[in-house]
Amino acid sequence: MAIIVCPQPTAAEIGLDVMRRGGNAVDAAVTCAFVQGVIDPQMCGIGGCGVMLVHSPQAGDTLLEFYGTAGSRVREDQWESIFIREAADRYGYVLEGWVNDVGYQSVCVPGTVAGLHEALKRFGTISWEEAIEPAIPIAREGFPVTGYVHGYWTTDYGPDVVPNLQRIQATPAARAIYTRAGALYAIGERLVQAELAHTLERLASEGPDVFYQGEIADSIAADFAANGGFITREDLETYRVNVTEPIRGTYRDLQVTAAGPPAGGLTLLQMLNFLEGYDIGAAGWPSTEAARLLVEAMAWAVADREMHIADPRFVDIPVGALADKQYAAKAREVIADRSDTTHICVVDDGGNAVSLTHTLGSASGVVTPGLGFGYNDYMNCFDPRPGRPNSVRPGKTRVTMMTPTMVFDGHKLRVCVGALGGRRS
Repeated sequence: MAIIVCPQPTAAEIGLDVMRRGGNAVDAAVTCAFVQGVIDPQMCGIGGCGVMLVHSPQAGDTLLEFYGTAGSRVREDQWESIFIREAADRYGYVLEGWVNDVGYQSVCVPGTVAGLHEALKRFGTISWEEAIEPAIPIAREGFPVTGYVHGYWTTDYGPDVVPNLQRIQATPAARAIYTRAGALYAIGERLVQAELAHTLERLASEGPDVFYQGEIADSIAADFAANGGFITREDLETYRVNVTEPIRGTYRDLQVTAAGPPAGGLTLLQMLNFLEGYDIGAAGWPSTEAARLLVEAMAWAVADREMHIADPRFVDIPVGALADKQYAAKAREVIADRSDTTHICVVDDGGNAVSLTHTLGSASGVVTPGLGFGYNDYMNCFDPRPGRPNSVRPGKTRVTMMTPTMVFDGHKLRVCVGALGGRRS
C-alpha cells in the first residue's frame, strides 16, 4: 500500500499516479515537488531550498541537505547599522527597508533543483525528464487559483514583514505573473505561467547543469549583479548538495530519525527527551497540564536553539550534550520550580519513505525576467549582528526549523512526518 500526503491535492494525485505506474517514494516526492512549485508559487519552487530524509529498507537512512546559502558578496556587518529588532514572532529580523525580507538582497543561492536531482539520481527509478514533465502543462495552460493561494496573497502578517500583496509585486516580472497590472486573480481564475513552463522544459531537456552552469545561471547572475544582489555566477556553479547522516535519538521504546543542525531535529529530540519524563497520556488531551508540559518543553529547547544551533560548517554545536537525556532531566527539575513552506511525506509499498520539506522562506518577490519563477528570501533569518552563531557569512546557511522526521519501532516505520509553517514546524 502506498500513501502520499502534501497540502496541494493536485500534486498529491500526480505523485500517487507515479507510484501506481511503478515508481517509488522518491520518484513520487520529486515529481510532486515540481508540481507544488507551480501551483503554490510563493511556498516553494525551483528558486527555493530544502531538506529531504529518505529511508530505504536496503540502504538505511540518508539526509539530503539543499539549503539556501549566502552569496559570496555578503559581509557579516553589512546590515548591522540598519538592524531594528528581532521579529515579534521570532522568525527573522526587522531591518530598515525590509531588505532582508524582499528584493534581491534577501535571496540565497537556490538549492531545490540540485537537491531534487541528487535524490532522484541516488534513489529514484524514473528519469529526470519524467519527474519534471507533469508540472510543465500545469504551468503552460494554467491552474485555477485556490483559496489557499489567494489567501496568502491578501494576508498581512503585521509590521515586521512586507504585506504579501506588496511582496508578490516586488519586481516588475513578478507583478506581471501574479497580478493583472496590480489586480489580483480571483479564486478559480486561471493563473498561467508560460515562462516558468519554458524554464521547466529547459531543465527537463538540459538537466540541472543549465540552472547552475548554463544559460539559466547566466541570466540569474546578470540579474542579481544588475540589482545589487549577493549571488554570483561562481556561487551557482559551486553549489553542492550535502548528503549526510540524519540525527538519531529515542522516545521511550521508539527510535527517532530527523534532520540535524541547522535544521530542527536536535530541537525536536530535546523536546522529546524532556517530555519522556512525564506521563502525558495520564493528563489526557486536551488538558491544561498536557499543554503546560508541551509549552515548557518547547520553551526550553528553543532557548537552546537560539544559543547554539547554526550551520555546523561554521559553528561548533554541542550536539551530544544537548541531546543527552540527563541534560533534559536536569531541565525538568529546574522547570518544576518555576506557514511559508510546504512538505511532502511519501511511503511506497516497498517500504521506502520520504519526508521532504522545501520552501521559498517567505518568498522574496524577485523574479528574473524571462525565467518565470520566484526566489527564496532565505537571508531573512540570518542574524544581522556580527559575531553570533547565526550571523551571515558567504557560503553559510541560516538556522531553520524544517524538521523532516521518521519514527521507527525496531525496523518497522511507524511515523513519517514533517510540517510547513516556519517556526511552527
